[in-house]
Amino acid sequence: MTPMPNRGYLLKSLPLLFASAVLLAAPALPRPAHAGDVPAFAVDAAWPKQLPNNWIIGQVGGLTVDAQDHVWVFHRPRSLTDDEKGAALTPPRSKCCVPAPPVLEFDTDGNLLRSWGGPGEGYEWVGREHGIEIDDRGFVWLTGNADNDNALLKFTLDGKFVMQIGKVAPSKGSNDTTQLGKPAETALDKAADEIYVADGYGNHRVIVFDATTGAYKRHWGAYGNKPDDTKQAPYDPKAQVSQQFGNPVHCVKIAQDGLVYVCDRINDRIQVFRKDGTFVKEWFYEKNTLGNGAVWDLAIWPDPKQTYLLSADGENNEIRVLKREDGSVVGSFGHNGRNAGQFHWVHAMAVDSKGNVYTAEVDTGKRIQKFTLTSDALR
Repeated sequence: MTPMPNRGYLLKSLPLLFASAVLLAAPALPRPAHAGDVPAFAVDAAWPKQLPNNWIIGQVGGLTVDAQDHVWVFHRPRSLTDDEKGAALTPPRSKCCVPAPPVLEFDTDGNLLRSWGGPGEGYEWVGREHGIEIDDRGFVWLTGNADNDNALLKFTLDGKFVMQIGKVAPSKGSNDTTQLGKPAETALDKAADEIYVADGYGNHRVIVFDATTGAYKRHWGAYGNKPDDTKQAPYDPKAQVSQQFGNPVHCVKIAQDGLVYVCDRINDRIQVFRKDGTFVKEWFYEKNTLGNGAVWDLAIWPDPKQTYLLSADGENNEIRVLKREDGSVVGSFGHNGRNAGQFHWVHAMAVDSKGNVYTAEVDTGKRIQKFTLTSDALR
């Protein structure tokens, strides 16, 4: 028979046993942020606030952040279904809702500050809203990617028309200097007063214009080559690497050191150039990804060295954190789904000066989200 333990021993051991149980049951505390951390984020499920005027947004083609950390959204009112825009029907189908104007400006708290957009005098409005960029001089640049959306529009912050490059008319191909080809996105080089266009859904190039006059400057294709509009075979990860950009050429970004980053979405790669179109290097991501590809948008991290790139992947529905120096993946967040913090076709992305990330979704996603920085990654 096993001897009974001494009663005094049990009484002396109880405090130690109790303390051990508390330590085992206590949740782990988050690790304090340290300078130089890799960017990490938490979704802000309360952002943005409810829109006024019974408004609702559709598919979000583009999203950007201006110098005041205001978030600008370019959405597609015509993508809303009858059940979503029920209050706008004749007779009304339901209490809610009415399509919001296509251009919306929010502050960091999610309050709507400004709205405008749509057809008007002096310009041709796009058939399907896509890209938006705000330059430091107070101008808004818009692109579209419907058939014949082969123009680039420039407005003031209040929606006053300034300039149109190209026409809403058939494309003339990837080596024409007067017309675009369903451009996806733009980037501004303030010092040179130039606008770079990821061109795009129809053409296979990056093209550069004078941002004030609209005059053509230069263009290039993949690897800095002359672009070629010969029909390409469907992407095959086992095939030889394509020497041309696929469709779409979905983003272009310019870093402070003069490097130009281009999203070759279908080909699952980022290509890096100098401003004159000289090819520097390329990186591939999730090379087995088919469908709509793995590289949809990029954002440059706002620390002094611009240490990281954030890369949105709308097919795998995640955002990767990359070292800008070598393209290596050092973190990621997001997952396919429709809950807060998840994505369904994360289409565009931007980061503000405080490291908050904003995302936009197309297809049935039809929403924007905010992710707040939780690590100390801005030093």
